[in-house]
Amino acid sequence: MTRVAVVEFPGTNCMHETAAALRAAGAVAEIVRWNAPAAAGAGFAAYVVAGGFAYEDRVRAGVIAAKHEILATIAAAAAAGKPVLGVCNGAQVLVESGLVPALESGRVEVALAPNAVRGWSGYYCGWVHLRPARHRGFLAGLPPETLPLPVGHGEGRFTGKMELFQRLERDGQIPLRYVTAAGGEASDFPLNPNGSLLGAAALSNAAGNVVALMPHPERAAWLYQVPETLPGAWGERRRQASGQELLGPGPGLAVYIQLVRAAAVWSEAS
Repeated sequence: MTRVAVVEFPGTNCMHETAAALRAAGAVAEIVRWNAPAAAGAGFAAYVVAGGFAYEDRVRAGVIAAKHEILATIAAAAAAGKPVLGVCNGAQVLVESGLVPALESGRVEVALAPNAVRGWSGYYCGWVHLRPARHRGFLAGLPPETLPLPVGHGEGRFTGKMELFQRLERDGQIPLRYVTAAGGEASDFPLNPNGSLLGAAALSNAAGNVVALMPHPERAAWLYQVPETLPGAWGERRRQASGQELLGPGPGLAVYIQLVRAAAVWSEAS
C-alpha cells in the first residue's frame, strides 16, 4: 500500500478528514506532526499539508509553519519527484516555503493575499467550480468536467506580477481555475471568491508534482457532502441520490485519487 503523510501544524484542523479521503483513495494515510523526529517524517511516497490556521495565521497565513524543519523533508521529497499537495492553509505554507511555483530555489515568488474581489472582501466560505487546465503533474489525470469544491479562507488570492502569472499559465503551472458551473470564465464574486489573478485556484511547480490548492477537496470527498442546491452535474447527482448512493465518491475524491496514483507510480519506479 502507498504511504502518504498528512502534515499537521499547531492550528491545523483538517488532518483527519484529509486522512480519511486519502484512505478512501487507496492510501495508507498517517498524520505526522510538525515536531516529529526527522526519521518519522521521511519514507512516505507523498505528502499532504492539510488545511487549518497554522499558528492562527499570525504575521500572515502559512509563514511561521513554513520555517519548520519538516519543510526540509518535504522539499527533499519534492526534489525526488514525490507528489506533494498543500490544501488551503497548506497551500499558503507551500507558497511561503518557496516550493510553489519554485522558479528560483528558495524564493517566495507569489503571494496568497487577503481576499479582494469586486463585491467581496474578507473571509469567505462557500462552493466554487473549477476547470482543469493543461498540467504536466498528477492533476493532469483529472476528468475534464467542471469540478465543484468548497472553499473557506480569508487569504486565498494568488497574486504577484501579471507577467509571472502569464508565464505560469503558459507553462502549465495553473492546473485549476475558477469558472462558472457551466465552465465559463469567472471574474467576479462569488464565482471567483478571492480575486486570484487569471482565476487561479491552484499553482504548481514546474514539474507539476507540487501543488498548492485553495479549495478543500476533502470536504467534497463523498456525495452526501455536495449541497442539493448546487448547480451543475454534481448537484444533479446529489439530488437524484438516496440511501447508500450518498456514501459514494464526491467530486473532491478525484484529487486524492490522482495524488495516490502518482505516489504509487513513484514508489514502483524508485
